[in-house]
Amino acid sequence: MATYTKNFRFGEFVGSLIWLILWILIIIALVGLPLIFIVLFYVPLPPVNGQVLTPYLFLTMTVDPSRTLPIIKYMIHTDLFRITTFPGFTYAALIAAVTIFIERKFLAKMQLRVGPLYAGKIEGILQLIADGLKLIAKEIIVPSGADKPLFWAAPIAFVAAAAAVVALIPAAPTWVAANVDVGLLAVFAILGFFPLIALLFSWASNSKYPFIGGLRALHQMIAFEIPFILSALSVVILSGTLNLTGIVNSQITSYWFIFFAPISAFVFYISSLAELERIPFDLPEAESEIVAGWLTETSGMIYGLLQLGSYVKTYALAALFVILFLGGWAGPAVMPVELIPGYTGVQIYNHTTADAILWFTLKVFGVIMLMLLPRGISPRIRIDILLHTGWYKLIVLAFINIFVALALIYGGILGPGGLLVR
Repeated sequence: MATYTKNFRFGEFVGSLIWLILWILIIIALVGLPLIFIVLFYVPLPPVNGQVLTPYLFLTMTVDPSRTLPIIKYMIHTDLFRITTFPGFTYAALIAAVTIFIERKFLAKMQLRVGPLYAGKIEGILQLIADGLKLIAKEIIVPSGADKPLFWAAPIAFVAAAAAVVALIPAAPTWVAANVDVGLLAVFAILGFFPLIALLFSWASNSKYPFIGGLRALHQMIAFEIPFILSALSVVILSGTLNLTGIVNSQITSYWFIFFAPISAFVFYISSLAELERIPFDLPEAESEIVAGWLTETSGMIYGLLQLGSYVKTYALAALFVILFLGGWAGPAVMPVELIPGYTGVQIYNHTTADAILWFTLKVFGVIMLMLLPRGISPRIRIDILLHTGWYKLIVLAFINIFVALALIYGGILGPGGLLVR
């Protein structure tokens, strides 16, 4: 059958581009600006030069940079900004997106493949956007007989739980959405919800393969959660606090805890792989055995939300490893003291915070690369080996490092007045 290919016309392309811009402006004028005004009426605005801001005055001041900077500085120190942007969900989602692309290219290089190539001129850099648009456009298929409310709610709950863990993790001094005294305990409490969400979703799918995968996820959680918590207990003993910011500060005044608790760091790393269901602990999603495990019946953005939650959780556990064992944001000063030399106006830029964010992000990506590495070199282990590893070997190793931590504290090497405290 003959096909007709329409010739490309530059004029038509420019016309369609102008038409698209026109529609965007119309939507902004009819929808965007009214929403901004509604939000501004409920968000307390700061006084600038002794003048109380109103929503109308706020919009007129945004065209004047000297007046805009105080507003921006005020906004980035609000709780809303910390939760939604940095170090909250948007920051974690961006790292998750970069992780997905890096993983595909990294594994391709390890296995002498090309990986994403065509979407974008530089190493297929736009492939992630193409995949996201494809998932948004695909139909969501709900299995017949499925429990629809649970089937729709579980992916949202999965992402929400990952975002809740991110909210507890500080990315720089004073930059944390929820700085609670028992932050480490709260992190483990939230992590316990993930296998339960997977089990509920697999049961709601009304399919045998997802249900088998959900049961495996529950078994895996029970086997690895105890050594997971015990591995962090040695850090709590060394630092004397459950507060994540306090744990980082205790390493700044002494040395990174990975030097004193390397066994705990190893147990935490292995348990993190099991918590993330990554190879070699991907039994809940074993493709060669149970199709795709508890993800078998997912499609469209249901699958997209679960993948987003999984990679946000990867960032959260990598960041938690950095905070517990690698000194958090501690590192040498490399950023310039002044971003704009000689500027005497309102300073949004802080070189100390910039250094902290830089080192924290670099350390997180380093740990993420270690988490991605086993997928390219390790086979999947049997479930009996998995349970034996969690219940016997890792628990014993975690207890060994707990005794080492206690010896360091009572021996006067670490802790208040210790020999290695700077």
